[in-house]
Amino acid sequence: MYYETEKDDHHLPMSPFKSCVVPRAIGWISTQSPDGVDNLAPYSQFQNLTFDPPYVMIAINQTRDGKRKDTTNNIEATGEFVYNMVTYDLREQMNKTATGFEPEVDEFEKAGLTKSPSKLVKPFRVAESPIQMECVYHSTIRLPGRGDMGTVDVLIGKVVAVHIQDDVIGSDGKIDIVKIKPLARLGYGDYTTVDHSFTMLIEPEREDITPEEMFYGLSGASVINSRKKE
Repeated sequence: MYYETEKDDHHLPMSPFKSCVVPRAIGWISTQSPDGVDNLAPYSQFQNLTFDPPYVMIAINQTRDGKRKDTTNNIEATGEFVYNMVTYDLREQMNKTATGFEPEVDEFEKAGLTKSPSKLVKPFRVAESPIQMECVYHSTIRLPGRGDMGTVDVLIGKVVAVHIQDDVIGSDGKIDIVKIKPLARLGYGDYTTVDHSFTMLIEPEREDITPEEMFYGLSGASVINSRKKE
Protein backbone atom coordinates (compact mmCIF):
# COMPACT_ATOMS: atom_id res chain seq x y z
CA MET A 1 0.00 0.00 0.00
CA TYR A 2 1.12 3.54 -0.77
CA TYR A 3 -0.46 6.84 0.21
CA GLU A 4 0.48 10.51 0.30
CA THR A 5 0.03 12.22 3.64
CA GLU A 6 -1.24 15.46 2.11
CA LYS A 7 -4.02 13.54 0.39
CA ASP A 8 -4.52 11.00 3.22
CA ASP A 9 -5.65 8.58 0.51
CA HIS A 10 -4.87 5.30 2.32
CA HIS A 11 -8.52 4.15 2.05
CA LEU A 12 -8.36 2.48 5.45
CA PRO A 13 -10.93 2.96 8.25
CA MET A 14 -8.28 4.71 10.38
CA SER A 15 -4.96 6.35 9.60
CA PRO A 16 -2.08 3.84 9.90
CA PHE A 17 0.56 6.50 10.59
CA LYS A 18 0.89 6.08 14.35
CA SER A 19 1.21 2.33 13.94
CA CYS A 20 4.25 2.79 11.70
CA VAL A 21 6.53 4.08 14.47
CA VAL A 22 6.13 1.71 17.40
CA PRO A 23 6.39 1.00 20.23
CA ARG A 24 6.52 4.53 21.64
CA ALA A 25 7.49 5.36 25.20
CA ILE A 26 4.79 7.10 27.21
CA GLY A 27 5.82 10.33 28.89
CA TRP A 28 3.64 10.53 32.00
CA ILE A 29 4.28 14.18 32.72
CA SER A 30 3.55 15.88 36.03
CA THR A 31 3.51 19.66 36.26
CA GLN A 32 2.28 22.38 38.54
CA SER A 33 0.44 25.53 37.51
CA PRO A 34 1.64 28.97 38.68
CA ASP A 35 -1.29 28.83 41.14
CA GLY A 36 -0.08 25.54 42.62
CA VAL A 37 -2.57 23.16 40.96
CA ASP A 38 -0.98 19.75 40.26
CA ASN A 39 -1.41 18.20 36.82
CA LEU A 40 -0.60 14.76 35.43
CA ALA A 41 -1.07 13.60 31.82
CA PRO A 42 0.37 10.96 29.45
CA TYR A 43 1.95 11.70 26.07
CA SER A 44 3.09 9.00 23.65
CA GLN A 45 5.07 11.39 21.47
CA PHE A 46 7.91 11.42 24.01
CA GLN A 47 11.60 10.59 23.72
CA ASN A 48 15.09 11.20 25.09
CA LEU A 49 17.24 13.39 22.83
CA THR A 50 20.79 13.04 24.15
CA PHE A 51 22.61 11.98 27.29
CA ASP A 52 25.53 14.30 28.12
CA PRO A 53 23.77 16.21 29.57
CA PRO A 54 20.46 14.36 29.20
CA TYR A 55 17.55 16.06 27.42
CA VAL A 56 14.03 14.81 26.71
CA MET A 57 11.23 16.05 24.45
CA ILE A 58 7.45 15.96 24.62
CA ALA A 59 5.30 16.66 21.57
CA ILE A 60 1.91 17.97 22.75
CA ASN A 61 -0.90 18.57 20.28
CA GLN A 62 -3.58 21.19 20.87
CA THR A 63 -7.11 20.37 21.98
CA ARG A 64 -10.02 19.90 19.57
CA ASP A 65 -10.95 23.55 19.99
CA GLY A 66 -7.44 24.78 19.22
CA LYS A 67 -6.25 25.49 22.77
CA ARG A 68 -2.86 24.58 24.19
CA LYS A 69 -2.99 21.88 26.85
CA ASP A 70 -2.42 22.47 30.56
CA THR A 71 0.90 20.60 30.48
CA THR A 72 2.27 22.95 27.83
CA ASN A 73 1.10 26.07 29.65
CA ASN A 74 2.43 24.86 33.01
CA ILE A 75 5.87 23.91 31.69
CA GLU A 76 6.38 27.21 29.90
CA ALA A 77 5.04 29.24 32.85
CA THR A 78 7.02 27.50 35.62
CA GLY A 79 9.98 26.03 33.73
CA GLU A 80 9.69 22.61 35.39
CA PHE A 81 8.19 19.15 34.91
CA VAL A 82 8.68 15.50 35.88
CA TYR A 83 8.69 12.39 33.69
CA ASN A 84 7.20 9.31 35.37
CA MET A 85 7.60 5.88 33.79
CA VAL A 86 4.30 4.09 33.12
CA THR A 87 4.27 0.36 33.85
CA TYR A 88 1.75 -2.33 32.97
CA ASP A 89 0.52 -2.31 36.58
CA LEU A 90 -0.18 1.44 36.30
CA ARG A 91 -2.06 1.23 33.01
CA GLU A 92 -5.51 1.99 34.43
CA GLN A 93 -4.29 4.98 36.44
CA MET A 94 -2.47 6.33 33.40
CA ASN A 95 -5.59 5.96 31.30
CA LYS A 96 -7.63 7.95 33.81
CA THR A 97 -5.17 10.85 33.63
CA ALA A 98 -5.56 10.95 29.84
CA THR A 99 -9.03 12.47 30.27
CA GLY A 100 -9.27 16.15 29.31
CA PHE A 101 -10.01 17.51 32.77
CA GLU A 102 -10.42 21.22 33.47
CA PRO A 103 -7.23 23.07 34.59
CA GLU A 104 -8.37 23.21 38.23
CA VAL A 105 -8.64 19.39 38.48
CA ASP A 106 -5.84 17.43 40.18
CA GLU A 107 -5.27 14.24 38.13
CA PHE A 108 -3.24 12.65 40.96
CA GLU A 109 -6.41 12.63 43.05
CA LYS A 110 -8.65 11.48 40.20
CA ALA A 111 -6.41 8.46 39.56
CA GLY A 112 -5.80 7.66 43.23
CA LEU A 113 -2.04 8.17 42.92
CA THR A 114 0.43 9.15 45.64
CA LYS A 115 2.36 12.41 45.37
CA SER A 116 6.07 12.19 46.14
CA PRO A 117 8.06 15.44 46.61
CA SER A 118 10.79 16.13 44.07
CA LYS A 119 14.29 17.23 45.10
CA LEU A 120 15.11 20.02 42.63
CA VAL A 121 11.77 21.01 41.06
CA LYS A 122 8.30 21.78 42.40
CA PRO A 123 6.09 19.30 40.48
CA PHE A 124 5.39 16.10 42.40
CA ARG A 125 6.49 12.65 41.27
CA VAL A 126 4.20 9.62 40.96
CA ALA A 127 5.31 7.54 43.96
CA GLU A 128 4.01 4.33 42.39
CA SER A 129 6.21 4.77 39.31
CA PRO A 130 9.58 2.95 39.51
CA ILE A 131 11.51 5.64 37.61
CA GLN A 132 11.07 9.42 37.55
CA MET A 133 13.11 12.24 36.03
CA GLU A 134 13.08 15.83 37.29
CA CYS A 135 13.41 18.24 34.37
CA VAL A 136 13.84 21.97 33.72
CA TYR A 137 12.38 23.60 30.64
CA HIS A 138 14.72 24.52 27.79
CA SER A 139 12.70 25.55 24.74
CA THR A 140 9.62 25.02 22.56
CA ILE A 141 9.41 24.29 18.85
CA ARG A 142 5.92 24.97 17.49
CA LEU A 143 4.94 23.02 14.38
CA PRO A 144 1.86 24.25 12.47
CA GLY A 145 -0.94 21.82 11.74
CA ARG A 146 -3.68 21.59 9.13
CA GLY A 147 -6.35 21.81 11.80
CA ASP A 148 -6.80 22.84 15.42
CA MET A 149 -5.49 19.53 16.80
CA GLY A 150 -2.68 19.19 14.26
CA THR A 151 -0.63 22.07 15.63
CA VAL A 152 1.91 20.69 18.07
CA ASP A 153 4.29 22.15 20.66
CA VAL A 154 7.56 20.22 20.98
CA LEU A 155 8.86 20.99 24.46
CA ILE A 156 12.47 20.22 25.31
CA GLY A 157 13.66 19.80 28.87
CA LYS A 158 16.99 19.10 30.55
CA VAL A 159 17.01 16.22 33.03
CA VAL A 160 18.53 17.41 36.31
CA ALA A 161 17.75 14.45 38.58
CA VAL A 162 16.75 10.79 38.23
CA HIS A 163 14.94 8.60 40.78
CA ILE A 164 15.10 4.79 40.43
CA GLN A 165 13.58 2.34 42.90
CA ASP A 166 16.30 0.12 44.32
CA ASP A 167 14.33 -3.08 43.80
CA VAL A 168 14.34 -2.70 40.00
CA ILE A 169 18.15 -2.59 39.83
CA GLY A 170 19.58 -6.07 39.27
CA SER A 171 22.68 -7.63 40.78
CA ASP A 172 24.57 -6.67 37.62
CA GLY A 173 23.85 -2.99 38.26
CA LYS A 174 21.49 -2.70 35.28
CA ILE A 175 17.84 -1.68 35.44
CA ASP A 176 15.66 -4.79 35.20
CA ILE A 177 13.33 -3.63 32.42
CA VAL A 178 11.50 -6.96 32.19
CA LYS A 179 10.69 -6.77 35.89
CA ILE A 180 9.34 -3.23 35.49
CA LYS A 181 7.24 -4.04 32.40
CA PRO A 182 7.13 -0.51 30.95
CA LEU A 183 3.97 0.29 29.02
CA ALA A 184 4.36 1.48 25.43
CA ARG A 185 1.97 3.00 22.92
CA LEU A 186 1.04 1.47 19.59
CA GLY A 187 -1.43 2.91 17.09
CA TYR A 188 -5.18 3.31 17.50
CA GLY A 189 -6.16 2.39 21.09
CA ASP A 190 -3.51 -0.30 21.37
CA TYR A 191 -0.66 -0.72 23.85
CA THR A 192 2.12 -3.21 24.52
CA THR A 193 4.58 -3.94 27.30
CA VAL A 194 8.17 -5.19 27.60
CA ASP A 195 8.23 -8.85 28.60
CA HIS A 196 11.69 -9.89 27.35
CA SER A 197 15.00 -8.38 26.28
CA PHE A 198 18.24 -9.42 24.56
CA THR A 199 21.69 -7.88 24.17
CA MET A 200 23.70 -6.99 21.06
CA LEU A 201 26.93 -5.00 21.28
CA ILE A 202 28.69 -3.03 18.55
CA GLU A 203 32.29 -3.87 17.77
CA PRO A 204 34.36 -0.66 17.40
CA GLU A 205 36.18 -0.21 14.07
CA ARG A 206 38.67 2.41 15.30
CA GLU A 207 41.64 1.17 17.30
CA ASP A 208 41.58 4.18 19.63
CA ILE A 209 38.11 3.26 20.91
CA THR A 210 37.88 0.27 23.22
CA PRO A 211 34.76 -1.93 23.56
CA GLU A 212 34.36 -0.51 27.08
CA GLU A 213 34.29 3.06 25.75
CA MET A 214 31.79 2.06 23.07
CA PHE A 215 29.54 0.63 25.75
CA TYR A 216 29.62 3.89 27.71
CA GLY A 217 27.94 5.60 24.77
CA LEU A 218 25.37 2.83 24.37
CA SER A 219 24.52 2.94 28.06
CA GLY A 220 24.18 6.73 28.16
CA ALA A 221 27.53 8.05 29.39
CA SER A 222 30.10 9.89 27.31
CA VAL A 223 33.54 8.58 26.39
CA ILE A 224 35.02 11.68 28.01
CA ASN A 225 33.33 10.84 31.31
CA SER A 226 34.53 7.24 31.08
CA ARG A 227 38.11 8.41 30.69
CA LYS A 228 37.78 10.77 33.65
CA LYS A 229 37.01 7.75 35.85
CA GLU A 230 40.28 6.03 34.95
